[in-house]
Amino acid sequence: MELEKMYGDLGISKEVLEYGARIEAALEDRFTKIDGNAEYNQLKVIAAMQKNRVSDIHFSGTTGYGYNDLGRETLEQVYADVFHTEDALVRPQIVCGTHALYTALAGNLRPGDELLSPVGKPYDTLEEVIGIRESNGSLREYGISYRQVDLLPDGTFDYDGIRAAINEKTKLVTIQRSKGYASRPTLSAEQIGELIAFVKSIKPEVICMVDNCYGEFVERIEPSDLGADMVVGSLIKNPGGGLAPIGGYIAGTRQCIENAAYRLGSPGLGREVGASLGVNQSFFQGLFLAPTVVSGALKGAIFAANVYERLGFDVVPNSTEPRYDIIQAITFGKPEGVIAFCQGIQAAAPVDSYVSPEPWDMPGYDSQVIMAAGAFIQGSSIELSADGPIKPPYSVFFQGGLTWYHAKLGILMSLQKLLDAGIVKPEQLKID
Repeated sequence: MELEKMYGDLGISKEVLEYGARIEAALEDRFTKIDGNAEYNQLKVIAAMQKNRVSDIHFSGTTGYGYNDLGRETLEQVYADVFHTEDALVRPQIVCGTHALYTALAGNLRPGDELLSPVGKPYDTLEEVIGIRESNGSLREYGISYRQVDLLPDGTFDYDGIRAAINEKTKLVTIQRSKGYASRPTLSAEQIGELIAFVKSIKPEVICMVDNCYGEFVERIEPSDLGADMVVGSLIKNPGGGLAPIGGYIAGTRQCIENAAYRLGSPGLGREVGASLGVNQSFFQGLFLAPTVVSGALKGAIFAANVYERLGFDVVPNSTEPRYDIIQAITFGKPEGVIAFCQGIQAAAPVDSYVSPEPWDMPGYDSQVIMAAGAFIQGSSIELSADGPIKPPYSVFFQGGLTWYHAKLGILMSLQKLLDAGIVKPEQLKID
């Protein structure tokens, strides 16, 4: 009764709370499995930190050029060991996931090379990086061509199309693990490994890069365990554990990382410069917490799928499918549903809960986008957040939650807002 009152004080009605409780009770076995993966990944991270003899001396920051930054160098070796790669680049100078991907691409491609995406159109912000949409400084401006092979209608790889697309110019294959703003399935590490093996059977020297955003620590293995030459991500998503205030990572072969470092810095300087500016402790501690934080976010995504699928909305993944990232897509079919959902997520936030998000013209996107994120770190999508483009089919993309309990509150609040707006009817909340 005390919890019911507390939820009520936060704005959750009794009927919404009871509906959520029935959904949650049916998910106990799945949540137990998620906890098992989190335990495995937690031990993996601890082992990497112990192997590299992490000490409080590594938490000290450097300024200026950042020469001989012991903490930065140790952190990068920890990342390499966690992802089972030869090397890694982990820097606050990488400002977001798109920047990390651009750094990896631009560092390893040269004029005359061709970039291939065998999984269809990349995430919206990469369109300008590649030059699909014209932009100042795109890879296309530097003479790097692009080719893509769409997934088949059932979401599987078009192996015949991929074979035909690989040619003498193909230098790098980019594989986006998560769905982005598309409705396709997220790819598992195993699926990505099969795709990489196929590509390398045709052209062994091709570099295979995986956009690993939103997928880290969801499974017990990463794409780098299965042949990826580079895995790339943002520290304000999964691996930052909610503590990293900025940053990105690239983990992979020594040559690929060296090339990326020269692009991030400059020719002649590479990875030798780049002060850590006092963020090392947050980077180390965030990585330490990441497996547990990701498990909470994953539970929230599964809870959301079950809550909304039972109400008749299309959800990707569906309520029973295996999970390979923390993102849950829900299609409402009209903008009012997307907006109400995001307003519910915002209302559940510990920061800026009083703010009501509205669609706006966000840089890098071809339509208005609404974003809800009352986060401690601005734009952090490992924290409870939701966003979506205001265009058909009017889907919202929910992710994050530093704890399961916060993710649960966010979903209940989103449902409450939809109920208050008349988009969901009270009789729909009755489960036989």
